[in-house]
Amino acid sequence: MKIFTAAQIRACDAYTIQASAIRSSELMERAATKCVAWIKDHFPKDTLFVALCGAGNNGGDGLAIARLLHQRGYGVKAFLLRISKDISPDCQFNLQRLQAIDNDLAGIVEPDTFITDIPAHIVIIDAILGTGLSRPVQGWVGAFINHVNQLPNRKIAIDIPSGLPADVVPDKEAVILKAQDTLSFQFYKRTFLHPESGVYAGNIHILDIDLDKTFIHATPTQFKTIDAEDVDAIYKPRSPFSHKGTYGSALVVGGSYGKIGAVTLSARAALRAGAGLVTALIPAYGYHSLQAAVPEVMCMVSGERVIEKIEGWEKMSAIGIGPGMSTDAKSAQALAWFVDACKSPVVVDADALNIIARQPELLGKLPKGSILTPHPKEFARLFGENTNSMIQVDHARIQAMRYNINIVLKGHHTAIITTEGECWYNMTGNAGMATGGAGDVLTGIITGLLAQGYAPDHAALLGVYLHGLAGDLASKEISMESLIAGDIIDYLGKAFLAISTR
Repeated sequence: MKIFTAAQIRACDAYTIQASAIRSSELMERAATKCVAWIKDHFPKDTLFVALCGAGNNGGDGLAIARLLHQRGYGVKAFLLRISKDISPDCQFNLQRLQAIDNDLAGIVEPDTFITDIPAHIVIIDAILGTGLSRPVQGWVGAFINHVNQLPNRKIAIDIPSGLPADVVPDKEAVILKAQDTLSFQFYKRTFLHPESGVYAGNIHILDIDLDKTFIHATPTQFKTIDAEDVDAIYKPRSPFSHKGTYGSALVVGGSYGKIGAVTLSARAALRAGAGLVTALIPAYGYHSLQAAVPEVMCMVSGERVIEKIEGWEKMSAIGIGPGMSTDAKSAQALAWFVDACKSPVVVDADALNIIARQPELLGKLPKGSILTPHPKEFARLFGENTNSMIQVDHARIQAMRYNINIVLKGHHTAIITTEGECWYNMTGNAGMATGGAGDVLTGIITGLLAQGYAPDHAALLGVYLHGLAGDLASKEISMESLIAGDIIDYLGKAFLAISTR
């Protein structure tokens, strides 16, 4: 799914109105109808609602929703905040339609006044400010939103929480309504996908209001979410006449004294991701434990407690390097030699990233198309600090294009950034995956897919999606709290089944 800016969404609305030969109020009615359908699916008939509406089109949405809820038998009252002297035509139109049914269904909130008597069981619908917001909320409206935030009521934001910008992460001091659910129209707003701003939106529900498909298809954007359709286009079913050689040989390099578990997880994950053959290159210290833990993995050794030389990679289809490797001087030297010699894309993670951060000249030597999988702190060590996660993603786009690499910037909505600067936000995964070793598993999955002949960007996209999906399947059966990295590997099979059978 494409992610559009607020300006692009407004242009899409306008194009839809013109192409469909409808009035703007009809498109607003379409959006309100979808919101009410969602509410009907989630709330019993005896639920009471208060709709807080601004003077713009977001307020018009709220007034239309209030009217439709009333017509469907719900108890509801709308309050129009006199934010300015002007009121948008569609907001005025929906206010009049609501008042025509019953003047008591709509109240007016004058400036510098507050609503102080909303019982806790009433659901608040937030339609105060929409995507047209051009500056931080201040004054009475800011105080009003802060007051609403202090109420214990469940809150549903329409399109976007009031005060939240669509395209940038707000300042920490910004006044933003905090909702439990956001009913957004047609597209994700980019701010929904970043931790500093997404926390205000709660659970996101994208409602298809049938905006013009021609406009959507023809309008370019570098930002997208990974959807099932994207994964289906990438996934390669197995041929019945294939053999283990068909699916490549993966080499996973890593481990050090006390950290053999990391490379063991990566090797297991590469196997479960479908690589035909997997070899682990580890220090001799971990030989017996890895062989016992994963008998399907072949094992080579280098050094006693740390990797001292990286070898045996020339005939491999794909190489993943870094999990548990340590930043010991001998390992750092081995990595530098390897980067100089290797010409095929590699998956670089963990301590391999930390070594490169200390030797930044290695960045320019990485094979083109390589896949780096940093978490935010590792990214900062590589490329410098950023003030928020969205700016960090934008910085990653610059670096991906500069060095001709793919960057998997890990997080709640992991961002996969390609060599062309495209940014794909992943929508699978959950908080249970915030556990040691989960990143090592991801490295193994991507390496295993790369070994099977997936293009580097496709291996990254499919790998991240499967990793999150396996975590989702695991958490549903064993809980987020109990989930550990090995469970992600154990549920990879069910994740593959989910995409191969739909």
